[in-house]
Amino acid sequence: MLSELKATLLAGSAEEYLSRLYERIERGKLNAFTTLARETALKEAKRFDQNPGKGLLAGVPIAIKECISTKGIESNCSSRILQGYIPPYDAHVIERLRAEGAIIMGKTNMDEFAMGTSTETSAFGPTRNPWDIDCVPGGSSGGSAACV
Repeated sequence: MLSELKATLLAGSAEEYLSRLYERIERGKLNAFTTLARETALKEAKRFDQNPGKGLLAGVPIAIKECISTKGIESNCSSRILQGYIPPYDAHVIERLRAEGAIIMGKTNMDEFAMGTSTETSAFGPTRNPWDIDCVPGGSSGGSAACV
């Protein structure tokens, strides 16, 4: 599957590459993502395919840790209390990523409010280690680690 993804990326279709990534995420059992920004990200990828940008990350899909504010994309800090919260602004790092043409594909699972060391305390369920799903990926950034 990874070779298919690489071939798609090399063929030059950001939209197709991103679609395949989403398919792979949905088939998986890792629970690495809490939010997928599929509609917005695919629109951005299509726009990139039609008119490639010149930023350092132009057309590159990026996953963002759940606690980082992303304008227009749910930011719940892996907590039910913030479920549905959509920030009206981007964190500075997101502004910089967007300015370089990165495509935000979703938000990664973490320990609720980043208060933990195993990514087992997320309100949306634990993240699994891709090498052994009976294990945790560790850290409050386990969703980020697992999706990489």
